[in-house]
Amino acid sequence: MAERKPIRVLVVDDSALMRRLITSILSSDPEIEVVGAVNDPFAAREKIKELNPDVITLDVEMPRMDGIAFLEKIMSLRPMPVVMFSSLTREGADVTLRALELGAVDFLTKPDGALQIGLAERQAEIIAKVKAAARSRVRQMPLPSKPAVRCGPYPLERIIAIGASTGGVEAINHILRAMPADSPGIVITLHMPPKFTASFARRLDDVCAVKVKEAETGDVVLPGHAYIAPGHAHLRIKRSATHYVCIVDGNDRVNGHCPSVDTLFFSVAEKAGPEAIGVILTGMGRDGADGLLAMRKMGARTLGQDEASCVVYGMPKVAFQRGAVEAEIALSDMAGQIMALLSGEGRRKRAAAAQPHGISSNSRDAK
Repeated sequence: MAERKPIRVLVVDDSALMRRLITSILSSDPEIEVVGAVNDPFAAREKIKELNPDVITLDVEMPRMDGIAFLEKIMSLRPMPVVMFSSLTREGADVTLRALELGAVDFLTKPDGALQIGLAERQAEIIAKVKAAARSRVRQMPLPSKPAVRCGPYPLERIIAIGASTGGVEAINHILRAMPADSPGIVITLHMPPKFTASFARRLDDVCAVKVKEAETGDVVLPGHAYIAPGHAHLRIKRSATHYVCIVDGNDRVNGHCPSVDTLFFSVAEKAGPEAIGVILTGMGRDGADGLLAMRKMGARTLGQDEASCVVYGMPKVAFQRGAVEAEIALSDMAGQIMALLSGEGRRKRAAAAQPHGISSNSRDAK
């Protein structure tokens, strides 16, 4: 058996200390080789030609050419996996979200306090994200389609729950931009730190037919609205008469994450049952698989993003393997399939979906 080649990484950062610390952290893993560390995009351009790295870590703020401008050139001329480093500020969040829209695989935030201590505490996360980037699929995302034609109103009991991680920014963007203004209420958990979720919600609200906001406790889940879990707490729903209400609380880590997709999905399974549609999108790890399985057992329709259209086929893969996913769908078709389920196309009887002693085998295509 041939020995696996190490992941070749180029570090691009104008701070000599950051270059040294990132290099040290990545080099501590035998599966990673840092082949170069440079201080600006012009030097990086030459190193990319010379060294042909598998992954680039890229600082957002650099002299001569900022990271976003350089990322645009990379993704247009030589698409490759890029992990961005950004600050934990609203401005940093806006820039990072732009980077993810341009094709960066993932991002890491710089510590607020002592740089060396902060990065050391996140060593495992930094290594994991670089490894995931090396395995990711870098491609031009499909252009968001126009919002679907209004075909509601839907009963207030109908609800759509979506979970995602790595690659989820653009996947959620793509789906929400295709949803009509009268779609059922949508609740979303995406693995993202505080401040970033608020910026993400604002950016989506500017371009979507549905209204998008960061969820707050007490928000009534209304048709034509989407609610994104804040980066510092879990999102759940509760039932109030014919409505659902958002509950935002708790900062414990579930499956290593806060907010957690499983936390949202379990609450939707309990409170909405067969009135729900669950969707699990691109991301590494297993968060969401158990919650989606609970949703399916309670009669919800469940969809997973297919491997070919995922940036990282991790969360959808685990969910599919556990029988939580009723059908795997390409990202470009996901919004249409959600609308088809809502309109009753190919609908099975809901009672048949709830099988307390097990569920039917899943498939690659919706029926």
